[in-house]
Amino acid sequence: MRSVQTQDSFSLASVKPLDGLLGYRAHCLEMTRKALQGKKRVRSACPVCEERLAPAGEAEGIPYARCPQDGSLFLAELPDRDSWARLLEEIRRYRNSSASFHSQITQSRADHVTRPKLEWIQETLRLQGLTRPSLLEVGPLSEEFTRSLKESGLFLQVQSVEGSIGRSQAAVLLESLDRTDDPAALLREVAGRLVEGGLLFVTALLSSGFDFAVLGTRNLYLCPPDRTNCFSLGDLSRLLETAGYTLVEVSTPGVLDVEIVQAHLQQDPSLEVSAFARQMVLADEETRRAFQEFLQAHRLSSFVRIVGRKS
Repeated sequence: MRSVQTQDSFSLASVKPLDGLLGYRAHCLEMTRKALQGKKRVRSACPVCEERLAPAGEAEGIPYARCPQDGSLFLAELPDRDSWARLLEEIRRYRNSSASFHSQITQSRADHVTRPKLEWIQETLRLQGLTRPSLLEVGPLSEEFTRSLKESGLFLQVQSVEGSIGRSQAAVLLESLDRTDDPAALLREVAGRLVEGGLLFVTALLSSGFDFAVLGTRNLYLCPPDRTNCFSLGDLSRLLETAGYTLVEVSTPGVLDVEIVQAHLQQDPSLEVSAFARQMVLADEETRRAFQEFLQAHRLSSFVRIVGRKS
């Protein structure tokens, strides 16, 4: 199985600055609270192992639950399906509007988020011997990335789930599993739209990554509906394998774990973290960089990318 590290280097401020995130987060939380005012669905079991979930804490009053077996985090209550669909669409529109901080760093995100993902997909297609496959994009959140996929020239066509015709040779779920109310059902649906041997590209944030392991539900990047699910690496891998995918690549090439913890401590110096975590974020730049490389090499970063092949 392939595992890739990256030499890319960029700052938290260039892709998801904590100060910019706070306004976006407040809007997401407000919209989620409104959606939860109606009928609720309570999640009592882990969608991977079916173990009973335990309380994990809250995101400003909105409860999260944890799988006791592998530590995945899940939004504990969901609105009804219609309200959920409206919530996701509202947040998608807001994220792509001038009101969101994303609009202020469009070029920086294109350089440090969009371009590396396209290069990853392109290199994987080359290694797997696929030339200009048809692509299914599932649950896109960024209009910028959808546009980049279509303009890249890498694909014969790029289709959404709703408008897809026939079966595709590849599919991308970029943080889509983080936002779905039924991860297993989504993977089954995608499998039904892929040819045998088709490739699945997945990115997600991991509860087993360093910054989530240190901060838990105090991590300000844990926010519904974007982080409805925050799987551990083990749970996410098992979820994909159970859905019928053979894992071709599992990498955690994140570069921001240490800086995320550092940013939280700068915002709230009284935040309780382990002595080791505090020592690490206060270390010199060379030590912080070396530790981040260690996290990548041992699949301990909170950003994961996975390639699966439909069996």
